Amino acid sequence: MTTAAPSVFQRTLIAFGSFRRIFKDPDFAQAVAQLATNEDISLPAPVVAPAPAIPLATAAPDAALLLLGLLQREGRLVDFLHENIQSYSDQEVGAAARVVHHGCQRVLHEYLTITPVRDEPEGSRVTLQRGFDASAIRPTGQVVGEPPFTGTLLHRGWRVADTRLPQLTSTHDLRILAAAEVEL
Repeated sequence: MTTAAPSVFQRTLIAFGSFRRIFKDPDFAQAVAQLATNEDISLPAPVVAPAPAIPLATAAPDAALLLLGLLQREGRLVDFLHENIQSYSDQEVGAAARVVHHGCQRVLHEYLTITPVRDEPEGSRVTLQRGFDASAIRPTGQVVGEPPFTGTLLHRGWRVADTRLPQLTSTHDLRILAAAEVEL
């Protein structure tokens, strides 16, 4: 691998930070000598171990479609989200949002038990110890160094503690979130 001439800063870092390596690694010593003369540097390519592949799981759509269908049936959520609300007044949108909120909240209470990830009130000072669950807690802001981290709890987070989704017949098509209605 050939690189362009290094900057003065790069030369200084190598010269002052690597004296011990110069004495132990002849290839490195040659590279440092080439830096001093502004020659092209040719080093063997570094050996980098590939990151282990983490298999991705495919989420089954059935439960998601069932829940979305329930939110549509009880709260008309899909209707509300597909509606262009730009032409409505804030009062009209607010009135519709109350109906959607009430119906969707009813679905959450009936079919799921949802609890906070953290028990402290929002705004509390919390400390994240080494080994904290990164899937349940997301540090934000200037995350530098290693835990423990101390910061302010901005959002308690939510986790599903229990699900009680209804059972379905094998002929039920979950892709139909709301059947078309035809008045006769």
